[in-house]
This record gives sequence, C-alpha cells and structure tokens, in this order.
Amino acid sequence: MQVEAGTRRRALVVAAPWIGLGVALALIALAMIVPGLLGQDMNIRSFPPLHAEWMPRLGPGTLPAVLLAVAASVWGVPLARRLRWGALLGVAYAAAVAWMVALATVDGWDGIGRILEHRYEYLGTAREVTDFGATLRDYIAHIPLDSDDNWPVHIAGHPPGALLFFVVLVRLGLGGGLAAGFVVLLVGATAALAVLILLRRFGAEDAARRAAPFLAMGPAAIWFAVSADGMFAAVAAWGLCALGFAATARRRSREIRATEVAGRGTGAMVAWSVLAGLLLGYCVMMSYGLPILGILALAVLALGGDWRPLPIAAAAALAVVLAFAAFGFLWWEAFPVLVERYWDGVASRRQFTYWVWGNLAALSISAGPLMGAGIATTAARATGWRSEARAERVAIVLALAAAATIVAVDLSQMSKAEVERIWLPFVPWLLVGTALLTDRWRRAGFAGQLGFALVVQHLLVTSW
Repeated sequence: MQVEAGTRRRALVVAAPWIGLGVALALIALAMIVPGLLGQDMNIRSFPPLHAEWMPRLGPGTLPAVLLAVAASVWGVPLARRLRWGALLGVAYAAAVAWMVALATVDGWDGIGRILEHRYEYLGTAREVTDFGATLRDYIAHIPLDSDDNWPVHIAGHPPGALLFFVVLVRLGLGGGLAAGFVVLLVGATAALAVLILLRRFGAEDAARRAAPFLAMGPAAIWFAVSADGMFAAVAAWGLCALGFAATARRRSREIRATEVAGRGTGAMVAWSVLAGLLLGYCVMMSYGLPILGILALAVLALGGDWRPLPIAAAAALAVVLAFAAFGFLWWEAFPVLVERYWDGVASRRQFTYWVWGNLAALSISAGPLMGAGIATTAARATGWRSEARAERVAIVLALAAAATIVAVDLSQMSKAEVERIWLPFVPWLLVGTALLTDRWRRAGFAGQLGFALVVQHLLVTSW
C-alpha cells in the first residue's frame, strides 16, 4: 500500500506543474473571451481581466528589456545557484531594478512617472497637503461619494498612511512624477530581497536560490515599477522578514550555547518583533486589505517555532494604528465608510460571478502563468509533507499561506478587478512555490515568464 501511495504521489508531482500551468492559461484565455461572447461590460478599461487598453507598440525600453530577458534566460538560473549569497542579493536587486526600468520605459520616461500623476493617484493630493494633522481629522468626511469635495479614488480607497508616504516625498523635493516613480520602483524592488533573506534565515537557502530568478524578474515588474502597491509589497515583505528573524532569534542563540549570547537573543527577539509590528502596522495604515497579511504572519511564526514575538509585534502594530487615531484618523470608523463608498460606486456594477475567477486570471497575468505551476506543485508536494527536506517544507508553508490569503481576499468581494495591482503584496510569496519545480521546469518556465512579460507590456497599456 505504501509503495502504491508513493507511486501515485510521484505521478501527481510530475503532473502538477502541467495542470497548474494549464489552469492559469485557461483562466487567462477565458477571462479575455467570455465578456465578449456574452456581450457583458466588466466596468474596467477595454481589455479584461486587466484594467488596460490594447495598444501594440515599441519604445525606448524595448531593446534593453529584450536583451535583459535573453541574458536572464540563459544565465539567471545557473547564476542563482553559483553566486555567493551577498553577490546573489546584489545581482537580484540590480536585475529587478533594471527589468522594471526597461519595461516601464517602453513608453519612455513617462512610463515611470505618468501614472503617479493621474488624478486618481496620491501625488496631486500630497502636493496640496499643508497640515497633515488637519488632513487626518477631516479624512473620513471626504471618503463618501456624496460628500462635498470627496477624495480621489485612491485616497478614499486607502488609509492615510499611503498618502503620508507621498507627502513626505513632496516635502523632500521628490514630488514630481518621475522622481516619485523612481522612489516607488527602488523600494518595490527590495521585496524580492526580503523574501530571499527570510528563506535563508529559515534554513532554506537552496529554496531561496531556486526561487530567486522568479522573484527578481517577471511580469509583476510591469506593475511594481509604477504602482504604490509595489511599495506596499516591499514594506509587507520586510515586516514579515523581521517577524521571521524575531521567531528564530532565541533558537539561534541557544545553538551557540552561551549565556551572554542567549540574553542578547531575547533582546534581539524583542527588537525584531517591534520592528515587524511597526512595519506590518504601517501596512494596515496603507491599505484596508493588508490586515489579511496575518495569515502569512502566522505561517512565518509557525516556521520559526516561537510564538512569543506575536504579542510584542501585535502591540507595536496597534501602536501605529493608535498613533494615527491620536491625530484624528480612526481606522475602524473609516473602513465601514469606505465599504459603503465602494458598494455605492463601481463595485455594484462589477459582477462577482465573473470576477471571482476573473481576479485569478488577472493574478495569473501579473504573477505570470508559471505561478500556477508552482502552486500546483506545492499542493502536490504538501501531500508528502513529512518526507520533504527543510527547505521544501519552508517553501510549501509560505506558498500555501499566500494561496490561502488569495482565496480569502477573493471571496471577500472587496477586490473585484484591478487585482494585478492590488494583490502585488502577495505575489512574491506565491512565487516561492517555483522553488519546488524541477530544474528543467524552472529553466524553461523562467524564460517563459520573461517572454510573457514582454508580450504583455508591448501589447497593452496598463493603468497602474
């Protein structure tokens, strides 16, 4: 019986990436075809499931993007295996930045700065803020659609932490579209580093090296480069990374077996926990959807094997929320007002029967179709949990926690369309599942991800 079970599991693991890739591609195709066949208006721009327009073009960034894609396809996977750890992080960050810039500048330098200048975005309002305390006190009153002088869409749709980020940029002299765009890009590119560092901290360096090319370069860069949600993703990733350091601090000190070092281990645990709480608490103040990061946070604590950071990090996160409350913005009062505005507006016109799976199609485009292969392989490998090595178990837990997060936010109906941007904070964790693919799958799949990104960027003009 055990032999038969093992044989079935091996067959499932072999078939899983094909099944996952097939499902992802089928979702993308159906999401594009079904609205036209049924004559339905999905209440987005003209190319569902993305908020995008069909506009084939070439531009200044085309040649650099193609050259980067070719070079990464040839050398990316083997280099991730061979480079020293510090060099790998440096190359991954440089590659991520170069890839984002190349894709964005297919539309010239406007490709980086133009979107943040849109009237729905943060910069215009940030330039007008002269007293942020007064802004916080009046913030909720300007959320409803029927209010006088209501906020632009993104200001109304997010807590004021997002606006504060751009207010600070304006005060620093970085309030132009191009300057702010580069800041968002450079910050967003660090998300991959946070995930890699956390994987190594958990003893899964091999998994980190296998996933590194997919975390550094892929279709998600199209949106990371120009969307504030890319910055949200980086803050979330570093918050979870700090939480992982907190959950392993005492264990690492015990391994050294020195009383003085063990004492410092407790101090390190507290310090990392506070940092994690501050970063994750600020995520809550940037997006109403990011408290769902709690699923990934619990997974990180479980992998670290120490739950003591939880109350410390929670207290630090609460302190961030209460600090905004002290200046006049109460998150718990604002959220119901935002929900009412959401349902008074476009949400009521976007059909859940389409978007419950159309969202997953949009995610498959932004994360890349190989995400489906990685998640399916993760699910298949999870059936033999106990037989997996430490690195594989870490990858399985993080990828499945990210998948559970996506299911939760999708069913909430608070994200109907535009998830190619909204769900960016979860994309790096979903791509951890690519570490479980075979070498052949990863080499071919990585090239496919890059080619897919080039096609999307050159055929569609996205809104984020």
